[in-house]
Amino acid sequence: MVAGLSGAGRSQTGAVLEDLGWYVMDNLPTALITKVADLVSGPGPEVQRVALVVGRHAAQLGELEVAVRQLRASGQVVRVLYLDATDEVLVRRFEGTRRRHPLGREGVVEAIADERQRLGPVKEIADVVVDTSELNVNQLRERLSDLFGRTDVAAMQVQVLSFGFKHGVPLDVDNVVDVRFLPNPHWVEDLRPLTGLDEPVRRYVLAQPEAKEFLELTGQMLRFLLPAYVKEGKSYLTLAVGCTGGRHRSVVLAEEFAARLRAMGYNPTVAHRDLER
Repeated sequence: MVAGLSGAGRSQTGAVLEDLGWYVMDNLPTALITKVADLVSGPGPEVQRVALVVGRHAAQLGELEVAVRQLRASGQVVRVLYLDATDEVLVRRFEGTRRRHPLGREGVVEAIADERQRLGPVKEIADVVVDTSELNVNQLRERLSDLFGRTDVAAMQVQVLSFGFKHGVPLDVDNVVDVRFLPNPHWVEDLRPLTGLDEPVRRYVLAQPEAKEFLELTGQMLRFLLPAYVKEGKSYLTLAVGCTGGRHRSVVLAEEFAARLRAMGYNPTVAHRDLER
């Protein structure tokens, strides 16, 4: 089920999922959600993966959470993707398209605030939240492909994301670790123009005793947390690793965490949000 704020990319997401082999139903009335689920789960259905893009009608926003809970209570496998974006970005998108906000009886800002409040309960039960504020169409496609492109659904799909605190903490993450306690390669003249993907920076960061201990302790935490998340039915997890600028320390540590997760039997994807800034 694809839900989220108007202007955050529901239509684009539907198109991408269709390209990935999902049977997409857009603008489906909430009252029909359970009926569609019954058809798909019936004996010998031709369509195995159905994506429902919902939430266009203001009057039905309050019914979405109830529909999801009903489906899950009946034993249906339901995953909720919630698309989010900052108010500033949403306003800019509506101004750029000159389209009226679905709840826009007054101004766009007021409509966004109203919709965000109404969708709060849906976001709370979402399996994965994707912040599209800084994603272009190709980046959104790549993110969705990582999440939903595979036909073999793993017990837990993990993304490790590096970022810079000075560019803002990502909205769509589950756990954040702060590695700004490590010496910053930015202040080493030879390392400043490089990134955490370059071997000299990697050696410098991992040579710090604190880095080794931090990796071991956080690795122990992940070995405890991930099976517990799986036990509770969580299917998607994003671990964000932050330093000041998002180009050196966080990149090195994100790659190291991904390597440890692979050793635990997971197949994480890795993204570096602020590498080119």
